[in-house]
Amino acid sequence: MSYVDGFVLPVPKSKIDAYREMAKKASAVWREHGAIQYVEAVGDDFAVKEVVPFTQLVTVKPDETVVFAWIMYQSREHRDEVNKKVMADPRIKDMCSPDDMPFDCARMACSGFKTIVEA
Repeated sequence: MSYVDGFVLPVPKSKIDAYREMAKKASAVWREHGAIQYVEAVGDDFAVKEVVPFTQLVTVKPDETVVFAWIMYQSREHRDEVNKKVMADPRIKDMCSPDDMPFDCARMACSGFKTIVEA
């Protein structure tokens, strides 16, 4: 079974275009280093009844929305290998200047997940 890194983060609505451009560049790096899939999705429907919407999980401000993202790997070991290469890649270091991020890194949630069902 594959392995997934999942991310949920608040992004200012005014910075979605900048975030998209950063994500496009990052996706190329992850894929080049072996990630199977790289997906970034911006919130569209938070009016879900009887469950907790992501907007409450990350406590968005009125001018923010939520990005939900995941990167898929062959296994946890493969994830560790890919991420080691990605973090050493100068393109990622160039994108991650704390002065120029389109979101607050301290408010991003991420974790690794073992898949239990794949269809």
